Amino acid sequence: MADLIAKTPLDGMDPVTIGTCTVTEVDLGTLTSIAPYANAKIADVFKDAHGMAWPAPNRATGKDGARAIWFGLDMALLAGPAPDATLAKHAALTDQSDAWSAATLSGTDAEAVLARLIPLDLSAGQFKRGHTARTQIQHMMGSVTRIGADTFLLMVFRSMAGTLLHDLERAMASVAARG
Repeated sequence: MADLIAKTPLDGMDPVTIGTCTVTEVDLGTLTSIAPYANAKIADVFKDAHGMAWPAPNRATGKDGARAIWFGLDMALLAGPAPDATLAKHAALTDQSDAWSAATLSGTDAEAVLARLIPLDLSAGQFKRGHTARTQIQHMMGSVTRIGADTFLLMVFRSMAGTLLHDLERAMASVAARG
């Protein structure tokens, strides 16, 4: 019988550095969309189950290894741990682990790179650590979250992972060429 080998969306790529920026594939662990049922009071249950706040619109809570990302109206994406079983009484839980590709973009020119790909003001004054948005990344629908002073978590559908890397490399090269 054949031994199947699971591959990451970017096939375990090495980090790519161009200019001052580096793009790195990240494994977020289990990804679960959580959509509360009508009139469900999910915030307290979620905090008790996972030790982090339910994310407000356009916000993310938690940290590396266990993060809750606002993912749309009345929806969050739990990244890292498997969802606590108690959540199933209050929300629809859907495993999204194989549906998404994630990468970080870090570096002093990260905002300038993303300005070429994302139609949002991602400057530190407007888009602070913990801010997140479901948005267009070049021509793909995705998610962008600021996780550090000059670090962003980018997520696109798994089938678009190679395109995301290509678009980031081109934007990084464009910014680097301008010095």
